[in-house]
Amino acid sequence: MARVSEPIPRLLAPRLREALRDTPAVLIHGPRQCGKTTLARLVGDAQGYAYVSFDDTDIVAAARRDPVGFASGLPPRTILDEVQRAPEIFPSLKSMIDRHRAAGRFILTGSANVLLVPRLAESLAGRMGMLRLHPLAQCEIERRPSRFIHALFGGRFRTGIGERLGRGLVERVVAGGYPAALARRSAARRAAWYRDYVETQIQRDVRDLSRIHALDALPRLLAVAASHTATLINVADLAAPLELTRQTIHDYVTLLEHVFLLERLPAWHANRVSRLVKRPKLHVGDTGVACALLGVDARTLAGNRNIFGAMLETFVLQELRRQASAMPSPIGFFHYRDRDDFEADIVLERGTSISGVEVKAAASVNEGDFRGLRKLKAVAGPRFVSGVVLYDGAATIPFGDRLFGVPIRALWEAE
Repeated sequence: MARVSEPIPRLLAPRLREALRDTPAVLIHGPRQCGKTTLARLVGDAQGYAYVSFDDTDIVAAARRDPVGFASGLPPRTILDEVQRAPEIFPSLKSMIDRHRAAGRFILTGSANVLLVPRLAESLAGRMGMLRLHPLAQCEIERRPSRFIHALFGGRFRTGIGERLGRGLVERVVAGGYPAALARRSAARRAAWYRDYVETQIQRDVRDLSRIHALDALPRLLAVAASHTATLINVADLAAPLELTRQTIHDYVTLLEHVFLLERLPAWHANRVSRLVKRPKLHVGDTGVACALLGVDARTLAGNRNIFGAMLETFVLQELRRQASAMPSPIGFFHYRDRDDFEADIVLERGTSISGVEVKAAASVNEGDFRGLRKLKAVAGPRFVSGVVLYDGAATIPFGDRLFGVPIRALWEAE
């Protein structure tokens, strides 16, 4: 995989430009270092926006000391970077917008998940659009469009033969998707960046969100969570190595979700079905972070199929999320599992349509791999449009009505 050495056009850019044409303020939220500022300035600089960063301690102090005066002195079109560090100005921004309601007045960026912090989201309700920016998708890294999700909801994949990725797939999983990490020349230096990144996140954003005392426990919890990625959440398993209470673990997982380092993938279920497992799955936000925390390089990961299988499932989920964030129609993400152990790793829901994805860390695919997808198809009924087993093989193969075995590389190469 090529090293990222220059800014990459982002999938979200067209949605940002569109939102600025009819919305007073647009928030780009996502983890630190995923490219929010670069995207905001790429779009904003071309349209004459001024730029203010709340990473500057003097600017933060001024905004907190006199939010009304600070906001009133802003230019008519301004980028406000890392706004979660100065929530005091949100009411003032609301007042400014209400006095002069024009589209595209503010581009905001934030590294704490404001959807989970009501104080920030409520202030600009009805006046602000929200766009989620993720780390780089593989199709962005490759600078090529992908139509995989369109094919998934269209229920059509063309039969064909290509090349399997092999070691290249393992290297992509370990490399992750953060631009600054991918700019480094070696895998060891990328891993060092990810470790430093986690420490910075915890010392800055987590400390801002919650005055917890045991900050040193959070990197250890994140490493434990990385070893349990793509599994049903079991608080007892997370708590045991750390000697923390279940409630503390729950609170800490929530904090790590707020800064996009962890996520819970909810279970999909039809209300009439009573035998479905309702627990969410736990996933790390980026496999580069997870592998660095576990001290796993490409060689080690390739030699441990259990860890690789879990990391690959998380890798596929995050790739699908990153691609879906650029689409105008929202897509919900879930997993499926029932009490008879039929399961599908990822369920995508768009409107009334349901698609399923199973992830297999192998070079072959067979009928047995579709066991969970066939059950999902039966439960979803007419809502089901397609099911795919993604595997590290060479051939796209139909396996019955709207069921396909598809090489993983088609995720970012399907056009």
